[in-house]
Amino acid sequence: MDVVVVVGVVVGAVIVVLGVVGVHWYLWRRLVWDTTERGSTARRVGTGVIVAGTALLIGAFASESVGVPFRITQIIAWPGYMWGALFVYLVLWLLVGELVRPLLRRWMTHSRTADDIAATVAADHPAPVSRRLFVSRAVGAAASLAAVSTVGYGTHSVLTGPRVKQLTVPLANLPRAAHGYRIAVVSDIHLGPILGRGFAERVVETINDTQPDLIAVVGDLVDGSVEHLRSAVEPLARLQARHGAYFVTGNHEYFSGAEQWIEHVQELGLRLLANSRTELPYFDLAGVNDIQGESIGQGPDFTAALGDRDLARTAVLLAHQPVQIHDAVEFGVDLQLSGHTHGGQLWPGNYLAGLANPTVAGLDRYGDTQLYVSRGAGAWGPPVRVGAPSDITVIELASKQA
Repeated sequence: MDVVVVVGVVVGAVIVVLGVVGVHWYLWRRLVWDTTERGSTARRVGTGVIVAGTALLIGAFASESVGVPFRITQIIAWPGYMWGALFVYLVLWLLVGELVRPLLRRWMTHSRTADDIAATVAADHPAPVSRRLFVSRAVGAAASLAAVSTVGYGTHSVLTGPRVKQLTVPLANLPRAAHGYRIAVVSDIHLGPILGRGFAERVVETINDTQPDLIAVVGDLVDGSVEHLRSAVEPLARLQARHGAYFVTGNHEYFSGAEQWIEHVQELGLRLLANSRTELPYFDLAGVNDIQGESIGQGPDFTAALGDRDLARTAVLLAHQPVQIHDAVEFGVDLQLSGHTHGGQLWPGNYLAGLANPTVAGLDRYGDTQLYVSRGAGAWGPPVRVGAPSDITVIELASKQA
């Protein structure tokens, strides 16, 4: 059985590598080979850009896990991750161009205007430009412009900070006195080599401006160690809510020294819910560790958090990953608050996220339990969001007795 597993892993890895190499070859073929002449400076430069971008992307991914000095990680993270986002949309727009390419060739074959355009281009070129080369350059230029515009818009969307969403959630057992209770939900801030202190300050200001009764920080706060991000997270000490700010771990905390972060967030004034709960005036607030915590023997424990509670009281659960909803249903939770998915972050990533998560974003119901999944405030990897705007959600609890 072990041999079968090993063979499967090896085969899977080979397929992934071949796929990655194949997509890069396609990008190079369409943007460089098809649009430049053999031995030209343009071809050498184009090839160099793709190779360098890919190397920086690999370096950005690897540097965070192999002990590269944090300053170097910061230097290569921006160009590396941005190339990753640009690569995705260059490929997607080039695939759209494959549909346009034959239509453009046909139009050039039958259009006198097209012949005039090609002749004009040829007049300024030392050698005649074929229709095929003209079409390749037109499609490549259009795809590049569209990709740069898409990534530029997505970057601006992240760096300007998350927007506030308002959502009312009726809960059957919530007492009348708790009607209108407001919880600010923030997840996936991902402070690290790209998003730093300035971004944290914007997030904190946005949350405090909503004047919530309670703040729920639902994991993936950081990508890096306490040593390197101490200054970046310091603004979180200024979070303000009537009943305080609560924190549960996400999977990325366990990649960044979870035990140190668990200690440090409490020093900042956040209240840790690690497989535990607290009884608030109107409902129970519980929190479980992320599934990734199992790697160090600190996985989620729903029994510890919820096993002996009064079932007549409303229960709100903080759990980073939406897949934890199935345990929440079993333990009679009324509302689970999660993040993790980023809403897919980069379209069409929402479809991939949907394969691994029961809900990608928004409010859903599973039996008697409701699940709300935030798209998150920040971004992982490239500071880019397309089709999945960042958010801080203010959930207003509604009592059916009101």
